[in-house]
Amino acid sequence: MNNVIKTPVAYLLLIAILLFSCKKLDDLNVNPNGVDETAVNPNLILPTILSETGKLYTNLGYQDIAGVVQHTQKDAWFESHNDYDWAGSQSWTDYYNILRNTQLLMNRAEESGQAFHQGVGLVMKAYVFGLIADLWGDAPYTDALKGNLNDPQYLTPKYDTQADIYHGILAELETANNLLSQPASSYTGIEAAADLFYNGDPAAWRRFANSLALRYYMRLSAKEASFAQAGIEKIATNPDQYPLILAADEDAAMSYPGTTSANAWPSNTEIDDTGGSNFRRLKMCATLVNTLQQLDDPRLTIWAQKVEIPLVVDATLPPRTDRISNGKRYLSPDMVANTSVDTDPDYVGIPPSYSNLPSSYNLNPTPGQTSFNPHVSYLNERYRKASGPLLKARLLSAAEVHFILAEASLKGWNTGNAAEHYNAAIEASLDAWQLAANYNAYIETEGVRFDGSLEQLITQKWIASWTAATEAWFDYRRTGYPRLQAGPVALRRALPLRFYYMQDEINMNGQHVQEALDRLSTTAFSQADGKNSAWSKCWLLQDTNNPY
Repeated sequence: MNNVIKTPVAYLLLIAILLFSCKKLDDLNVNPNGVDETAVNPNLILPTILSETGKLYTNLGYQDIAGVVQHTQKDAWFESHNDYDWAGSQSWTDYYNILRNTQLLMNRAEESGQAFHQGVGLVMKAYVFGLIADLWGDAPYTDALKGNLNDPQYLTPKYDTQADIYHGILAELETANNLLSQPASSYTGIEAAADLFYNGDPAAWRRFANSLALRYYMRLSAKEASFAQAGIEKIATNPDQYPLILAADEDAAMSYPGTTSANAWPSNTEIDDTGGSNFRRLKMCATLVNTLQQLDDPRLTIWAQKVEIPLVVDATLPPRTDRISNGKRYLSPDMVANTSVDTDPDYVGIPPSYSNLPSSYNLNPTPGQTSFNPHVSYLNERYRKASGPLLKARLLSAAEVHFILAEASLKGWNTGNAAEHYNAAIEASLDAWQLAANYNAYIETEGVRFDGSLEQLITQKWIASWTAATEAWFDYRRTGYPRLQAGPVALRRALPLRFYYMQDEINMNGQHVQEALDRLSTTAFSQADGKNSAWSKCWLLQDTNNPY
C-alpha cells in the first residue's frame, strides 16, 4: 500500500491517457490525492482501521455466523446463512487490508514517538490476527505485511501455526498493556475524534487489551491449561496492573453514524439500496426465540418483532377454513394436518435450516425470494434504522469478560466467585441493551438463577452475543454448548468449525497452504471436501472431543 487514500482506477487511467506522451511511468504512479505513507499522521489512519474492523466483526456476527449459532435465519438467499454452503465464498483479503493499515499506523507512531498509537495499533493487530486464526486456523503472521521489502519469501509468506499466532498476539497485548499504562497527559498526538471506540482514552484501550488477552487465554484453555490458567490468574489477581472491561459503558463498541451506506447499520431500510429486502429476509431463529421465551428474557422484546398476524388453529371451525379476522389467521385443523405450524401469538422463529424453501415456513402466503412473511418474527423495527443508540459494533463486552472469569472460576482457577461473575455478566448485558431495571427479577428466574454448570453459563453467554455471534461460535466449538443441532437440509449434519482456505490463496501460495492443510484433521463431516473443509479440525480442536 503506497497511499492511504487512493484515487479510483478509472481516474488514474484517464490521467495516463492524457499525459503518457510527456510523463514517465513512475511520475504517473503517484496519487496526487493520496498521503505519502512516510509522512501520514497516525490520526488519519486510525479511523479507517477502527471502522473497518468494527464493520467486519458485525458483518460476521450479524450475518452468516448468526445463522450458524442459530440467532437468526434467512428465508431468501439463505444458503450460506442457514445451510453453511460456504465453499469458495470466504476470503481474508479484508482482514489483511486492515492489518496493512495497522502496520502503517504502528510504523508512523514509532517514528513519531506516539506511544498511545503504538499501543492501539498492537491491540487492533492482535484483534484482527486473532480473528484470522480463529476462523481459518494456520495463516501468514510472522512473514505477513512484508511484501514491500522486495524479498521473494514475503510474496508467498509461510503460514504460522494457529498456536503460534495465539501466543504471538498474547505477547503483543502484554506490550500494549505496558504502552498504555501512563496517564493520558503523558501521551502526545492524541486526537479524540480519530478514536471511534474510546475518544483517545489510554486507560480504556488498556482495559480492552487485557480483556482481549483473557479471551485468548480462555481460547487456549483446553489445549494448554496450565498456560491459560497462569495467564488468566495473572490478569484477574492484579487489577491495578491489568485493568479490565467490567461495566457496559466500558465495552469496546462503535456506533454507526448512518449518513451513508458505508457507515450505516447493515441491512437497514433507510439507506439500503435493495428496497429493504436485506432486512425482510433476515428473521429470528426458533432456537433463540424459544430459549428466550422459556427464560422470560426481556431482551427478546428488544431484538425481535412480534408476529404481524398470529395463526390460530380452531377445532370448532368447519373444514377448509382459512381466513383472516381481527388481525389473526384462523385455520381449521385439516388445513394444517400435513405441516408444522407455530401458533405462538407473540414471537415465532424459523427453525434452523428448515427446508429448501424456508420462506414457506408457518404457512407464509407469499413464499419466494422476496417473501413478506406475516406469520414469523422479523427483527425489531430498530434494525431497520441506519443508526441508533443500540446499533453498535460490539467487539468485546463487559459481559464477555465476566463470563470468562466465571468459567475460569468453575475450573478452580483464582478469578473470584463464579456466581458473582455470572450475575455480573448478565447485568452488564442487560445494561448494554438498556434493560438494567429488569436485572433483579431476571436473575432469580428459574433457569437463569446460577446452578454452577458450564452449560448454563455458556448458554447465557450465547444469548448475550446477539449481533456479535462470532464469539458464540468459537465457544460452541470449544465447549459443545449450547447443544445446537444442524437442521434437516443443512449441507452437513453438524455445525461447521472453520472457514475454507480460498482458491486464490491456494493458486498463489500453494506450498504453504498445503503445509497448513496437512496440519488439519478431517472429521466424519469433512467428506468430499478433504482437509480444506469447514468441518475439519484445526489445532485448537484436535484431541478435545469438542464439539464432536
